[in-house]
Amino acid sequence: MIYAIGDIHGQADQLDRALEAIAAADPGAPVVFLGDYTDRGPDSRGVLDRLAAGRAAGENWTFLLGNHDDLLHDFVTGPPPTLRDPAFWLSPNVGGRETAASYGIDPDPRRPDADIHAELRAAMPDTHLDFLRDLRLSHETDAQFFCHAGIRPGVPLRDQVKRDLIWIRDPFLSDARDHGKLIVHGHTALETPRHYGNRLNLDGGAGYGRPLVPVRLSGRRAFALEDGTAREIVSI
Repeated sequence: MIYAIGDIHGQADQLDRALEAIAAADPGAPVVFLGDYTDRGPDSRGVLDRLAAGRAAGENWTFLLGNHDDLLHDFVTGPPPTLRDPAFWLSPNVGGRETAASYGIDPDPRRPDADIHAELRAAMPDTHLDFLRDLRLSHETDAQFFCHAGIRPGVPLRDQVKRDLIWIRDPFLSDARDHGKLIVHGHTALETPRHYGNRLNLDGGAGYGRPLVPVRLSGRRAFALEDGTAREIVSI
């Protein structure tokens, strides 16, 4: 038995509720987090605080890298943006400004990107940078393969590359073949987690204000923990 939590996107309160639901159902059970801990939501700093503290406390948690986490790490550790080379992470569709605001930084788009870069670099604790740096690309069990975005169909799981694991949509989303194991992923926001038989998408749209639903996995079967009950997610 293993649990998974999809894209959190700065929703610290929802993360706490998801963890409480898992603890009530199965204390100490392993949990895989599928990445995209930051951006869009109101409290990315709170999310990283909670997850980094859990890691330090020895919780049975596995943390995967999402594309938003990668963008944040690159923004903070990379060179300052310039007018000729502005920061993609601060683009409106990414949601980086909401993350900056959670660290007490004024995210006004009229401010130079370089100022936000310098202030966030000074404000972000080393524990958060260490957490982002150490995120894994995938996690594998006998029955499941966990990653953030998906896999390149037809490529052995052991040979998957970082860009696909954290960014891919098609041809993965439209490929109906069996991949040898159930691919458990997020990245592509839905209204609620959905099982497709060969893959399970756990991005239920928390980044857009929808509920963050933790899921229990047993082989290829998946059960959403909602309102104190476990509801099976039937494949379509």
